[in-house]
Amino acid sequence: MTPESLQELKARARKLSARAMQCKMELHDLSEELPVNWERILDVAQRTHDAFSALQEARTRIAQSGD
Repeated sequence: MTPESLQELKARARKLSARAMQCKMELHDLSEELPVNWERILDVAQRTHDAFSALQEARTRIAQSGD
């Protein structure tokens, strides 16, 4: 497996950032609708957590690359 180039990492981070913001808004919207759809809380929260975790990992890799 070849390491990602800095440009590839930045492009991936942009996509992950967009996904994280989408998850954030979904979680926010869900919270405003409570108690409707309360059953979805864990699923939406887990997806949001995973998205932000992946984004943080990508940002860390970019920072470690020296840029």
